Amino acid sequence: MSAPLPIARTFALFVATALAEIVGCYLPYLWLRRGGSLWLVLPAALSLSAFAWLLTLHPTSAGRTYAMYGGVYVAVAVAWAFLVDKQQPDSWDLIGASVAILGMAIMAFAPR
Repeated sequence: MSAPLPIARTFALFVATALAEIVGCYLPYLWLRRGGSLWLVLPAALSLSAFAWLLTLHPTSAGRTYAMYGGVYVAVAVAWAFLVDKQQPDSWDLIGASVAILGMAIMAFAPR
């Protein structure tokens, strides 16, 4: 196992990873559900490839990385819903995202 990443870099890497996954899934959604161009599949595939590559940059085991990533993904997805889909998060969305981030932080930054 490599040395731990600084806190800000760890969060930034997880956020970049989540954005790559969300974009990679959102573009086919636009094509299939919103009548977008079939050409959206190409950048979606590139984005999902970036997602897989970004996951390899985390310095811990795959299983732990996936578990921690899940917490950040929840929070980024709530932000995406607000910023892109224009859906105002309610207090339960924000509480859930906060709990997910707290869980990620406990796993990522606990002394081992």
